[in-house]
Amino acid sequence: MSSSRSPGRLRLGVLIAAALALLASYVAIQPAQAADALLSQGKTATASSVEGAFTASAAVDGSTGTRWASAFSDPQWIQVDLGASAAISQVVLNWEAAYGRAFQIQTSANGTTWTTIHTTTAGTGGVQTLNVTGTGRYVRMYGTQRGTAWGYSLWEFQVYGSTGPTGTCGGNAALGKPITATSTEGTFVAANAVDGVAGTRWASAYGEPQSVTIDLGATTSICGLTLVWEAAFARTYQVQVSPNNTTFTQIHSTTTGAGGTENITLSGSGRYLRIVMSNRALPFGVSLFEIQVRTGTTTTSPSPSPSPSPSPSPSPSPSPSPDPGGERLLSYNKPAVASTSQSDGNCYECTPARAFDLDPASRWATSSTTGWVDPGWIYVDLGAVAQIRRVVLQWDPAFARSFNIQTSNDATNWTNIYSTTTGTGFKQSINVTGSGRYVRMYGTQRATPYGYSLWEFQVYGTGGAPNTPPAAPPDPRNPPQLVWSDEFNGAAGTKPDAAKWRPDPGTGPNNELEYYTNNNNANMNGAGQLVMEARQEVTPGSACPGGTCQYTSHRMNTGTKFHFTYGRVEARIKVPKGNGLWPAFWMMGADFLTGRPWPYNGEIDIVEVLGKDVKTSYTTIHAPAYNGGGGIGAPNTLPNGADFSDDYHVWALDWNSQGMTWSVDGRQVFTLSKAQVEATRGPWVYDHPFYIILNLAVGGDWPGPPDASTGFPKQMLVDYVRVYQ
Repeated sequence: MSSSRSPGRLRLGVLIAAALALLASYVAIQPAQAADALLSQGKTATASSVEGAFTASAAVDGSTGTRWASAFSDPQWIQVDLGASAAISQVVLNWEAAYGRAFQIQTSANGTTWTTIHTTTAGTGGVQTLNVTGTGRYVRMYGTQRGTAWGYSLWEFQVYGSTGPTGTCGGNAALGKPITATSTEGTFVAANAVDGVAGTRWASAYGEPQSVTIDLGATTSICGLTLVWEAAFARTYQVQVSPNNTTFTQIHSTTTGAGGTENITLSGSGRYLRIVMSNRALPFGVSLFEIQVRTGTTTTSPSPSPSPSPSPSPSPSPSPSPDPGGERLLSYNKPAVASTSQSDGNCYECTPARAFDLDPASRWATSSTTGWVDPGWIYVDLGAVAQIRRVVLQWDPAFARSFNIQTSNDATNWTNIYSTTTGTGFKQSINVTGSGRYVRMYGTQRATPYGYSLWEFQVYGTGGAPNTPPAAPPDPRNPPQLVWSDEFNGAAGTKPDAAKWRPDPGTGPNNELEYYTNNNNANMNGAGQLVMEARQEVTPGSACPGGTCQYTSHRMNTGTKFHFTYGRVEARIKVPKGNGLWPAFWMMGADFLTGRPWPYNGEIDIVEVLGKDVKTSYTTIHAPAYNGGGGIGAPNTLPNGADFSDDYHVWALDWNSQGMTWSVDGRQVFTLSKAQVEATRGPWVYDHPFYIILNLAVGGDWPGPPDASTGFPKQMLVDYVRVYQ
């Protein structure tokens, strides 16, 4: 368990609203006009103010578990830049409990002069679907009267409409064509998605990735795609085309799929169209009522943003030929240079190389003594001239509001290939076109009083002289197989299996009051369970807050015995009840054992329960950018308000390269997408080996101390721990 583990300051209304929003989001937030596209998702959002970590971008990230919140005053506003002028037909406001009683919906061509297209003085909160008529690049909710004593807060701010395509783009080239899928569920075959019947559908098995491929019969110019999802939609997917069903080219990609009916403008050509779905929004598979492929040409209204500068002049030496496999990572472990760098107690050895090491828990930062100024920059030497297609920046909170991406052949003369004055921080994936041996992020305006800092700076394209990055760990098999377990079937009085577990004696963190003994407080009960017992007894020579430790208990882990990356880990546990008790089943990144400090190693809490409130359990993750009370997680309860200490419960974590899902007794209670966390909170540090920990703490900052009502000894019973991959 990490330090400062108290949950964030969440009002009860927030928790209730979050649960209701998650349950309702698949049916309540659907555009009334299916022909219009969701334009706002993933776009740049700004606001008049923010409360804590509830930033404007959280209202356009496609997640009903994140939100924007304002200061507690009137007026307040949030606006989204659609990137181009659009005809607006509908706005959906998914309010948190802090809603707007009186507000206006406004549009603007320039973000300065506004036209009101909807106004009300009787806002109801909840989910409000507003049919409107207006045109603009920017859309704003302008609140003039709050409905509560708090500010304004939106789980989601969705804008629907069209960017005014011209040309000839229509029809449905997929209707009745041959289609194949990686899997099917029962009778929900792939052909149902191209039969033109709204009531039939294709459904996949419960696993990832999944794909469908349509043979259009001949090479076709594809200008658009309509996906009509069942509730089991894909959050992350790609659209690809191929002339031969072997070599595919990506023409669309998203990590923020919204479900419902998605109308996508495309530009590509091929006989085969494939949709590759790699992150499900639900624990089920993925399912589509209809896939419609539009053909012809489409021209979209251009954005008023400045055009990229022309590519630099060719280098005197010939550029390498493009890699036949297409785009690849060019910047891994390549030499890097920066304007300054930091190395002190707050950021040790935060050198330029840290931004190119594919380690999401290491970063580059400008110097704390000379680098908190503008401009600030960092560049990478790709080793040879390359064609640059994409740059990915994972920012620390010290991000750039205004910056350029530049290329050079000599690290002296630079050409801009991207420029912005509205940098959003967190993870930015930027499509670019340019050529050069060197690629630079050149920051001209800091977003904070600090300097510039990047966890990752990744350059993708062809050419260069790339190093091969380490292979990504494989996702679990489908179906997964049992790879490790302890059923605790030993004879009564025997100790935990030394081949699987090691005791972790000593005092605990977090101002805990117990001394963990060397297996003295752990035994098999002879009935198939491990008994971990907390006792009120003094440990001479120990030191706890207030003096000698007055309690003993047990803590053990699989460190050095069993580490794993991805899979399903579950335990059947009966937790104790009583003030000051703190049972937990959790995991730590295995690099903690070789010297990487917490929270850089990553921590995954599968379950924590406070003995003073055994009707609530908690799931949380911790990383450098979010930890302690700022960790990402959620409380959960049993149906009908049941008590967790009354019986055994199975707590489980399903973990793969796309994210994590927690469940209790087979009931999903919390889900986190890797893409969502990177885009809204910070780096994802969980794609490496972890080990398992079981412990029963006494006292500490979060649970508080035991008292006369606690009644020692207290037992945490563990029926089994199992890992599947």
